[in-house]
Parts: sequence; structure tokens; C-alpha cells
Amino acid sequence: MKFTKHISIIGAGRSSSALIQYLDQKATEHGWHIYISDRNLDLAQERVKGMSACEAISLDALNSEERRAHLKGKDIVISMLPASMHTEVVRDCIEMGIHVITPSYVTDDVKAMDSEARKKGVLVLNEMGLDPGIDHMSAMRIIHGLQSKGATITSFKSFTGGLIAPESDNNPWHYKFTWNPRNVVLAGQGGAVQFIRNGKYKYIPYHRLFSRVEDIFIDGYGDFEGYANRDSLKYRSVYGLDNIPTIYRGTLRRKGYSEAWNVFVQLGMTDDSYTLEDSERMSYRDFINSYLRYEDTTPVEQKLCEYLQMDPEGEVMSKLKWLGIFDHSPIGLKNATPAQILQHLLESKWSLEDGDKDMIAMYHFFQYEQDGQTKELSSYMISIGLDPVYTGMARTVGLPIGIAVTDILKGQLQLTGVHLPTLPEIYNPILDELETLGIRFEEH
Repeated sequence: MKFTKHISIIGAGRSSSALIQYLDQKATEHGWHIYISDRNLDLAQERVKGMSACEAISLDALNSEERRAHLKGKDIVISMLPASMHTEVVRDCIEMGIHVITPSYVTDDVKAMDSEARKKGVLVLNEMGLDPGIDHMSAMRIIHGLQSKGATITSFKSFTGGLIAPESDNNPWHYKFTWNPRNVVLAGQGGAVQFIRNGKYKYIPYHRLFSRVEDIFIDGYGDFEGYANRDSLKYRSVYGLDNIPTIYRGTLRRKGYSEAWNVFVQLGMTDDSYTLEDSERMSYRDFINSYLRYEDTTPVEQKLCEYLQMDPEGEVMSKLKWLGIFDHSPIGLKNATPAQILQHLLESKWSLEDGDKDMIAMYHFFQYEQDGQTKELSSYMISIGLDPVYTGMARTVGLPIGIAVTDILKGQLQLTGVHLPTLPEIYNPILDELETLGIRFEEH
């Protein structure tokens, strides 16, 4: 069979499942062919089971010759690789005249390729997943809509969280891993968080991050809290809001999560910069005790409560006890960092169980001036996964990419250069199609 278009998806990880399913349906309809490549061929083959337009292949994306041989003849490439590996793929695609999409934050190296991409007639579309991705698209639709009515936006707050669905929420933290556990453990590290509020620049150092949260209520889903993301200031230019007095982006968790997580931050148990001596022989009780004062006769729990001025019978201690951080169970990790030990414990308690469903929650809040009045608008999206394969995370990351691929190959999106999904010609068709797939926003 002669195919009209050739699509390459590089990387067959968890976030690729919904993307592959969506594009397989479109490819079957239009006579396209999809190559699903991964260094782990078994994983790629598992992803294409039951897919009529897909072919699994083995590919070492770090091998330049192998990668370029694979890219030859493709019409569009989707890089689902780790963020640090996109640059070389993008560079090859531009040189070979191939459109390329990634779900990751655009880097300075990729931005610098804009002129060359335009010369080659290539579209490099970045930040096309959930966050970044749907957050940009849904925000820009509101921003452009308000501005078209003469409104001046004075405040914009945006939060996203990968959480556990209410029907699968069965632990006191109200949280399970739906994404990379390491990223959860290391969240917020690497410099002060920065944002602007009422024209004043604000900074939150890591050790204060989880004690400074915003309370959020989403109708039908209850109470949440948000802690600030790394750098909200750069989004002023991304969203065309350079003079906005307040802009704040954050991560959503269920209420009470941050206070308990802050215990680990204050003790230093999320540090990934050094290893613990004899970590394989330590118990989790030894682990937490190693961060408290030396005193043989005082129980670890009491020392912790005295140090952090915590209620021994409170909700935070209840969460910590449930995790097993005071247990005598052996850690069994050799030469482990504190963050690795904590992650090891959390993975035994926060992993998805059979039948569990995840939940994506996104919330935007705007204040604006219009006709001499101050007004407010809130917008939220809740997306619950279908099953452990087609999770809410996989759907919200993969489906926007799949829709963009379809628009490009059908000639409905004809931009060139390096872009984010902040233009109406990009975000309107994608948001409209997402609504038909059950991913929609409610505005109040």
C-alpha cells in the first residue's frame, strides 16, 4: 500500500498511549502511516497492539546516524523523548525539512532555530501537551476574548495538577503518582520561585515554598491548594500581558498535602546532592531520625513534633505514620541520596493500583477592568482517566499533539518557525476538538 503521509513518534512512554490511539484512527482514515520508535522495542510493540496504521521499530534516538536514517522521508515528527533530548531531533528535522512537535518547554537552543526553520518552511511546535500546552491554549482563548471586548486584564492565576480521581482516592494524602515520581520529590528546587502580585515582585525560597499556598475551590470537586511554580514572570511576554500587575502559576494538590510535604523539605529529606552512609542498612525510622537531634531516650515521633512544633495527634502526623516513615522496615538502597530514599518509600505507597484512575485538574482565575468595573472570571477543566493505560495525563498530553498533527498534515495549519500554541489558528481548532473528546472548560 502506498501511504500519503509518514509520521514518526519517537518515544513510547506512558504519555504516548492516547496520542498513538488518536493518530491511528486518523491515519487509517487518511492513508497515513505511523512509526512508533523506542529503544525498548517491546514497549513500542505493546503500544501498537490493535493499531492498524502503526509500525513499531527499535531506535536509539541518541545515535545520530541511526536517528537521521529513521527521520528520512517523514512528513512530521513527534518527539516524546525526555526534554533534554529534543534539541538534536529538532535540529535534524529542520535541516531535513520535516515539521516537528514536542510537549516540552521550549529551550533557548530551540528558539534560536526559528530563522532557519522559517527558511526551510518547517513548523517547530513546542509546549503542546498539558502543562505546558492546554494551559496556554485555554488561557489565550480567554485573554484574547477579553481583550477583544476592550477589557484590561489586571490579574491572572493558573494552576494545574496531576491527581488521583475521587473514586480512587483512598489514602490520607489524597495523592498518588500519575507522572514521574522523581519530579514530584524534587519539585520546587533549583532557585527561588518568582512572581508578581499587585505590581510587587515576590520571591519564595525553596524552604518556604510549601508553607505559602493558595486555597482553591472547584465546584463539584471540592477544596484544593496551589503552590507556586518556578518562574511565573516569563509568562507575561508569552501571554502578551507585559504590564499585568499580578501573574502567578502554580501546581494543584488536595488541601493539606503541602503542610505535610513541608516536613520533608524542612528536614532536608528531598535533597538529591549527597548520599547517606550505610543507607542500605538503614530503616526508614533511622532515616528520619538521622535529621533530628541525638537523644536516645526520646521517641523519634516526639523529637519531630518538638522540632517542627507539630500536633502529635494532628493530620500531618497521621499522614506521616501512614507512609511508614517511622517504621523499622529496611530501606535496602545502597549509596542512596535522601531524595532517592524518600522516593523509594513513596513509590511503595503512592503507586496506582489496579483499577485506579487519575485526574487532571486545571484552574484559571482572571480579574479585569471593563467599562469602569472590576470583574472576575474563573475557568476550570477536570479530566478523569479512562483506565491505567489511557490515563487523564496521557490524554491531556497526547491528544493536543495528535490534533495538531492532523491539522498540519491536512494543510489547515500552515505556520513556519518556532512557535508555542498561543495563536488562535493553533489553539481554536485544538480546544474545539478536545471538547468533542470530553476535555472541556467550564467558565464562571
